[in-house]
Amino acid sequence: MEFKDIIGNTDVKDYLIKSINNKNILHSYLFLGTEGIGKLLVAKEFAKKILCLNNTEDETCTCKSCTCFNGKNHPDYYIINEEGESIKIDTIRNITEKAFEKPILSDKKVYIINDFEKMTKEAQNCLLKTLEEPPEFVIIILISSNENIILNTIKSRCMTIKFHNIEDKELLEYAKNILEYEHISENLLKSFDGSIGKAIKLKDNKDNYDKIENLISNLTKKDLVDVMLDGRILYDKENIQDILDYIIVCLYSKKNENNSYINCIKFVNECSSRLKSNSNFDMSIDNLLFKMWEELN
Repeated sequence: MEFKDIIGNTDVKDYLIKSINNKNILHSYLFLGTEGIGKLLVAKEFAKKILCLNNTEDETCTCKSCTCFNGKNHPDYYIINEEGESIKIDTIRNITEKAFEKPILSDKKVYIINDFEKMTKEAQNCLLKTLEEPPEFVIIILISSNENIILNTIKSRCMTIKFHNIEDKELLEYAKNILEYEHISENLLKSFDGSIGKAIKLKDNKDNYDKIENLISNLTKKDLVDVMLDGRILYDKENIQDILDYIIVCLYSKKNENNSYINCIKFVNECSSRLKSNSNFDMSIDNLLFKMWEELN
């Protein structure tokens, strides 16, 4: 994927391209922003251009470096935690040891560490020395959606680049043309929260989200028994937090009809807190449905 194929954050992409063209590439970067808005995609393309042997703006470059990068076998490119798992200190120790080995193919070596906030303080401290005194040929790109967990000593040694949520217009076009959504309600678009990752995640359960929207719309139109029956769609333990977030979006969208919809949001938050503290799942959902129906009727 090329820069031009990554939607959103044009200012970030322009800055990185300018840095490459001006040969003003720093040793360490911290990419910050909401999960699923393209930080990793941008980091990969940035790494590819850093390693390119031709130093060209041509996005179809076929130099040996770009060919190896596209084939996922570049000897000077390392991506850690691509799947967003926990990062162990042994992994970081391995990075710090190999970082001082000279590059094999390109003039530089690039390390990308994804979901950096999942690294323990011990592992962060282990990486700190390399950030303080990096070899002249090493570039490290840290990616995170939660800077509050990152040590200040780490942040102070990186160029922080903040990514913006993708605008609704761009996201809507992407969802329809690329993800092949047939219909996207205003509530569903809001629930994407400016994130392609969220749009992808919700696509498989779109029919259920349509039913949830209908459930909220019918809270004042149906009796409690029917609401409880329709509410069976909420009994999905794996996706319940996303479902509760969507209920809040639906309730908020109806605030102008009745202030009671806003009051119902506190019941959703209470339910979320109970579930996070391992309260009985079925009872928590039953209680939520009953309280919302009672508040609105």
